[in-house]
Amino acid sequence: MEPTEATDPAGATPAPRDWTDGHVERWQPVLPGLDPVVEGAVTRMKKLSVHLRRVREQSLADFDLERHEFDTLHKLAGRGGSAAPSDLAQDLDLAPASVTGRLDALEKRGLVRRTPSTTDRRRVVVELTPTGREIWHGAMDVLGHEEYRLLGVLSPGERTQLNDLLRRIMLVAEENPTTRPWHG
Repeated sequence: MEPTEATDPAGATPAPRDWTDGHVERWQPVLPGLDPVVEGAVTRMKKLSVHLRRVREQSLADFDLERHEFDTLHKLAGRGGSAAPSDLAQDLDLAPASVTGRLDALEKRGLVRRTPSTTDRRRVVVELTPTGREIWHGAMDVLGHEEYRLLGVLSPGERTQLNDLLRRIMLVAEENPTTRPWHG
């Protein structure tokens, strides 16, 4: 559905309409108690999440990465490009054997390398290779560009306000950790 015009809440100039406006209008007669502002905000957050997931998946395909490969490179990059396999297992919430399999495949592709620890000969350290870092950065840049493109319609103050409002919502969502399905 293409955006159309609607009257803004103040009744002044027509405001652009998006897909969600039509969605809310369709459901209001079916669910008379539906709060159109809550439904609109939640539906837009869901659609935005789906949009960003699609951009990420396309970016991974463009860089010939599977999601689990990207996730492993991402966690490794988040540790400065070097970590013990046990740290990666913890970060990825995986069994050590699962991480070993991932590292084997990434090492074969030249994206990571394992070297003996300089402090403990029984341990190894996993490091991003220059190629691994370049591919990870490339995939990140695509998603980052899209995030900036989307949020670029807001002023810096509006972006700060949006961030603060979403934090307040997330604090409520995180109050009950047993229902939290993600691991950051």
